[in-house]
Amino acid sequence: MFSRFLLLMTACVFLLIVAGCSDEPPSVRVHNERATKANVQIKSQSGNTININDVGSAITTNYQDLDVGAHVVTAVIQDESLSPTVGFNAEENTNYTIVVVNSTPPSLRVDSSGK
Repeated sequence: MFSRFLLLMTACVFLLIVAGCSDEPPSVRVHNERATKANVQIKSQSGNTININDVGSAITTNYQDLDVGAHVVTAVIQDESLSPTVGFNAEENTNYTIVVVNSTPPSLRVDSSGK
């Protein structure tokens, strides 16, 4: 009886360890520091594209999952002729925030944090 209990407890601990170590896909969101709207395109090396449009001033969007690997981000900003770009490498278990920086000329920054 005790050996069955011990075996069951060992199996439960193993499952908890495996579940706690599983990798989560990277996620991305956009934060706009500028006074005008921005449309942001995030293109992965695999060819997948995420478009996050009409991000208003001081708005932060919800996170969306994206592919692991290299990405190129381009922003089209209202009333600006320059479309800034930035590249980053997305890794599992990481959240990324694309910041549309309030600067002249317009620029982008990528912030990251663990999930």
